[in-house]
Amino acid sequence: MQAYVVNHAGGPEVLQLTTVPTPPVKPGWTRVKVLGFGVNHSEIFTREGQSPSVQFPRILGIEVVGLVDETSDPTAFAPGQRVVSIMGEMGRAYDGSYAEYVLLPNDQLYTVQTTLPLADLVATPETYYTAYGIFKSLHLQATDRVLIRAATSGVGLADLRLIKAFNPQIHVTGTSRRAAKRQQLLDAGFDAVIVAPDSAQLPAGTAHFDKIIDLIGPLSVKDSLRHLNENGIVNATGELGGVWTVLDLDPIMDIPNNAYLTGFSSGDVSQALLQELFDFIARYRVPVAPTKVFSFDQVPAAHAYLQSAGSFGKVIVLLDGARQE
Repeated sequence: MQAYVVNHAGGPEVLQLTTVPTPPVKPGWTRVKVLGFGVNHSEIFTREGQSPSVQFPRILGIEVVGLVDETSDPTAFAPGQRVVSIMGEMGRAYDGSYAEYVLLPNDQLYTVQTTLPLADLVATPETYYTAYGIFKSLHLQATDRVLIRAATSGVGLADLRLIKAFNPQIHVTGTSRRAAKRQQLLDAGFDAVIVAPDSAQLPAGTAHFDKIIDLIGPLSVKDSLRHLNENGIVNATGELGGVWTVLDLDPIMDIPNNAYLTGFSSGDVSQALLQELFDFIARYRVPVAPTKVFSFDQVPAAHAYLQSAGSFGKVIVLLDGARQE
């Protein structure tokens, strides 16, 4: 089969399309024919050598939509059955989805009921699962004023879409480091945009908010807490600021009285919550289309785009012929 093998850390050019053996099925695992996959910032970090647990060579890819090709558990899965998978050390401890076939643990395969077209389905699993977990944690009210930091990211736009589909009256502000993206964010549905060149802190005079989605993460979470109204919630999910932990966080001094700090780990995958997400998308008619679609021979270009100053929203890859599946 064809797969993108990373032999050593580096830029997008280290994603080398290579012919490798198709993985044989083993007990407890299922081989999936890949239809498409999302491209994620965590895969860029891994490609750059910033994931200490990952050893090269490795085929990256932490999410996939595909068809069961061969399984060790025919009572649970049938050849040709559509499945999705996210996380679970896929593309990290073992080879991931940047390939024509991927071998996955049976307990990491999920069957979901959805009528989404393929490109929309491929754009959904990791990004919208994360966004939906964040969305639920906020306990949103119609009068809330919400801030999304790193709003141009895939999860940022996904949370905007979930919130506005749920209640279009909720006021949502987004941040970007670049003034050039202001109009893109407004066109995407944000009510207001804050240009914040310094990711670590919002500009002086920035208002307070009832709920804050901080996708920059540990770099900016203390600053987010300082811009929170009483009884407000900060959800710090994501590490787009390149910092992995919050140093010297004093819960008494850094978290305002009657305010709350939480997060969401997409590594804790639930079949029930995944189906709940797809049911929510259908019920509220959430638009989940990807911003950018690449073909399988363009994976390095997809990485370069996501890493560029001009990137916006969710990036996916569809394999040749997958559009007809």
